[in-house]
Amino acid sequence: MPSWLLIKDTEGLSVLTAWAAGKFGADMIAAFMKKAGIESKVKHRELIIPGYLASMKGELEEELPGWTITIGPREAGHLPAFLKEWKPAA
Repeated sequence: MPSWLLIKDTEGLSVLTAWAAGKFGADMIAAFMKKAGIESKVKHRELIIPGYLASMKGELEEELPGWTITIGPREAGHLPAFLKEWKPAA
């Protein structure tokens, strides 16, 4: 499945640790997406976030109005199986 992966530098910390340390929040993700210019590169408005950040979904929906936020797998290694089963929002 063709995809854009936005990899935010967490200074060597895991996603969950970076979130707990205040280095990986919804506002930072939204700013990172805007800086990357992803809106001009995709036709959809879907964002899959790591399962460890499920609690951030509401904040992301506020920061990224119009985007559908989907909770993905906890580990990146599980993305291929997840994407085979995933059904994008209509």
